[in-house]
Amino acid sequence: MKKFTINGQELAYIDKGEGPVVLFGHSYLWDHEMWSPQIEVLSQTYRCIVPDLWAHGQSASAPKNTSSLKDIANDMLALMDHLDVEQFSIIGLSVGGMWGAELALLAPSRIKSLVMMDTFVGLEPEVTHQKYFSMLDTISSMEMVPPPILQAVVPMFFARNGAEQSPQLVNAFSERLQSIKGEQAIEIARMGRMIFGRRDMMEDIETLTLPVLLAVGQEDIPRPVMESYLMQDTIAGSQLVEIPNAGHISNLEQPELVTTMLSEFLLHNAR
Repeated sequence: MKKFTINGQELAYIDKGEGPVVLFGHSYLWDHEMWSPQIEVLSQTYRCIVPDLWAHGQSASAPKNTSSLKDIANDMLALMDHLDVEQFSIIGLSVGGMWGAELALLAPSRIKSLVMMDTFVGLEPEVTHQKYFSMLDTISSMEMVPPPILQAVVPMFFARNGAEQSPQLVNAFSERLQSIKGEQAIEIARMGRMIFGRRDMMEDIETLTLPVLLAVGQEDIPRPVMESYLMQDTIAGSQLVEIPNAGHISNLEQPELVTTMLSEFLLHNAR
């Protein structure tokens, strides 16, 4: 992995392949490896840049002045400036799609196309906002992900029968959450507050004129299918794909389907 320093903090990323540039954003509580099945294929045709979100993977804690998804988008744009990349496409899942939308609004002339998977850029519904913030407060104070939260959170990322269909995937994710301790737990919770306390972008995304693909697992719990339809209604000309037998981490539950979907979209919109 490579490192780039932003405001004194190191952002880790991989840079693989040659061709038109695609910037990837992974889900909250995951890291760049989440995209491995897609990068293996797409890096044969595209230059794939895949950062670890602040406090995730090998990236350091977010800089002190990074306090919102818009700030994270600015940090990602700084990475692209550092790499002398003028134009690129964005593929983001969950929070990756949220900051991806912020980046598309921030630098519209530089973004060729945008994919938002299992994401929503409106306000977090009040019920889940309160639930998530309570969990984040507990994680911060205990400096770990306690068993009750672990048991509640892990199933939310997968299809209803995820534990039976993809036991290795589910178990690896559970083990990753159990390993979050101390300062990282505090910083992970800080990132969570930026995500679940995000601003409402629904009016702003009406101004998007670039090609947009929305995709969502049909069994996504934290980001229900209806939210993607709301965004499709808002973004003129956007496409929407429902991914069967998949929950929130749809690209890992249905890797071949998602890789094909992304390849076809990029073929027409990333060059």
